[in-house]
Amino acid sequence: MGMYAMYQEVKEEDFKKLLESDDFFETIEEAEEKDGTELCDIDKMWDALHFVLTGVGTSNPSGNDPLSVAVLGVTPLENVTEYIAYTEKSKVSEICSALENFDMEEAMAHFSMQACKNADLYPDIWDYDDEEEEIKEEICDYFQAMKEFYKKILELNGNVMVTIS
Repeated sequence: MGMYAMYQEVKEEDFKKLLESDDFFETIEEAEEKDGTELCDIDKMWDALHFVLTGVGTSNPSGNDPLSVAVLGVTPLENVTEYIAYTEKSKVSEICSALENFDMEEAMAHFSMQACKNADLYPDIWDYDDEEEEIKEEICDYFQAMKEFYKKILELNGNVMVTIS
């Protein structure tokens, strides 16, 4: 098993219920099961994607950097065992713009498995040099999926819930 990142649209009416809920997980599952709920799964590459986007791992997030916020959300919930954070709809436009303007091709030209290992990024795959091209492709695919997800959330005027578990 491992730690996976899931991004989920939360409609305004569900968002208010979610923040007031005593049983967060049941409420988020109910919201997720609604037809048409937008989801984005970036599997185990959340820490590596954060590193590529910001130059630091998720242990050093920046709430002022929309690229960091895209991966980790704005407001982490307290008193929960998993990492859960949310981003209110007012921040989604800034995130979309930052993702759209990010030069992933340039970032991948400078990508280093050794730098990922030195940063102690999750998952621990950085010794597999023979898989570097596949790993880079996977990171690019997840970046594209995240970009498309946030664009859709902007169109829907929605909020975002980030779960890493």
